[in-house]
Formats: sequence, structure tokens, C-alpha cells
Amino acid sequence: MDIIKVFGDNLKKYRTELGVSQEAFADKCGMHRTYISAIECYRRSIALENIQRIADALEIETYKLFLCEGQCEEE
Repeated sequence: MDIIKVFGDNLKKYRTELGVSQEAFADKCGMHRTYISAIECYRRSIALENIQRIADALEIETYKLFLCEGQCEEE
């Protein structure tokens, strides 16, 4: 399982379910739009503090950002 891909996919899924753009979401959690984009495109790892800020902005439990749904590869 590629945890960066799982996190990026989940971030995008929950953000789009909220119906907000990357820019609006970045403003909501106090981050830059390009940072959110890089996470969703699997180009950035992310600090624990930022993971919590993202989960809070999505109004979900943090662990949900790490759940693998669909096709996850076992390592």
C-alpha cells in the first residue's frame, strides 16, 4: 500500500464531497492551494500537524484519511 497515494485519494474524495475547490479548502485549513494540490497528486509527504488540520477542516476523524478503499496493493 502506498500511504501517500491513499492519503491523497482520500483527501480529494472528502474535499469534493464537501463541494469545495482546492483553493477554498486550503483557505479553510490555513494552507496554500499548491500544497493541497501536491498532496492530492502524490507529490508531497505531510507532517502530522497538517494531517490533523486537514481532518479538522474536512470534519472527519483523522484515521479515515488512511483507510484504503478499493484497489490497495499489499506490500
